[in-house]
Amino acid sequence: MKRLVLTAVAAVLTLSGWAAADGKGKDTSTRSQRNLIVEGNKMFRSERYADAEVAYRKALQEDALNEIARFNLAASLLRQGTATGENEKEAAQILTALAKDAEDIAIAENSFYNLGNIAFNGRDYAKSIEYYKNALRRNPDNDKARENLRLAQKRLEEQQNQDQNQDQNQDQNQDQNQDKQDQNKDQNKDQDQNKDQNKDQNQDKQDQKQPDQDKQQQPQQPRQQQGGISPENAEKILKAMENEENATRQRVEAERKKNGAPGRRAVQNPW
Repeated sequence: MKRLVLTAVAAVLTLSGWAAADGKGKDTSTRSQRNLIVEGNKMFRSERYADAEVAYRKALQEDALNEIARFNLAASLLRQGTATGENEKEAAQILTALAKDAEDIAIAENSFYNLGNIAFNGRDYAKSIEYYKNALRRNPDNDKARENLRLAQKRLEEQQNQDQNQDQNQDQNQDQNQDKQDQNKDQNKDQDQNKDQNKDQNQDKQDQKQPDQDKQQQPQQPRQQQGGISPENAEKILKAMENEENATRQRVEAERKKNGAPGRRAVQNPW
């Protein structure tokens, strides 16, 4: 983007008119002060802006309220504004005061015009529009201010449309991010539900297997014989018991005889 100076492509007002205007209107400056202003204007035309600044500051040492010297000093500072932001800041302060209080309406007009250029170059199009309008109120024939006003209005419209599109894109991105977050939450919720369902199913399977396992772990009880003991088995059992008793009796008799114990006498029945 090109910066504004004299017209739609320039940033400050030329000073040739002001040098020629020294004799117009009320002039209370001294000869020395006028000579310094003329000297500064020559340097300005030769693009020796720093030297012009020095000359204007010397003129202001003699009269700090001289409107022409103040305006020309601001112009020389703006020409050097690309080197330091402090120059532009000081120039804006000088022009703001002149736009408000200058007795010379032409100086007030051009102060507003240059303030509009400063705001335009700073992409503050809304403020530049107000400055250009103020310049036109003081001089409706200022074609340069009118041209810059239309350009500032166009740039402001483009800027607003761009900001609106950025806001819409930002809102759209926020909505998309929110949808993704909601979708992730739903997916996580479904996963948790599936986990719970699988857990319940596994528990049901374990519960179904448990009775069979318990049944397998229970000790088997010996089967009871159906019915009573058969006569044959009973006789065998009695015979075995009798044989065991006879064997025991024989062992006892053998031990007695071995030890010399008296035998058992036959009992005679008394008559």
